[in-house]
Amino acid sequence: MSENSYFEDVYEVTRLVPFGRVTTYGAIANYLTLGSARMVGWALNKSFTGENVPAHRVVNRKGELSGRNHFPAPGLMQALLENEGVQVEDNVIQNFKKHFWDPNEELGDL
Repeated sequence: MSENSYFEDVYEVTRLVPFGRVTTYGAIANYLTLGSARMVGWALNKSFTGENVPAHRVVNRKGELSGRNHFPAPGLMQALLENEGVQVEDNVIQNFKKHFWDPNEELGDL
């Protein structure tokens, strides 16, 4: 990772999550080896200012759309995921393990 701020590092990793895949706040925090899942959530809550960050691809460890209330419109997070072929029911990713993308496995060391 670069010498950017923590938020920028979170955005950089989030931009790498492939279309149709999801990751978790904790997986990003573990990859960055700094901070916590909660800090990743705070960073992503600030990403709606034109950062071009696909924050809809980051969910909690249970596959729940826990960040959905921070999106500009109700249902937007779910709609964005469904447009990528990710099925969501009752605010939970279906077949979560199939869609899960782990930056530690996919990106290797920092």
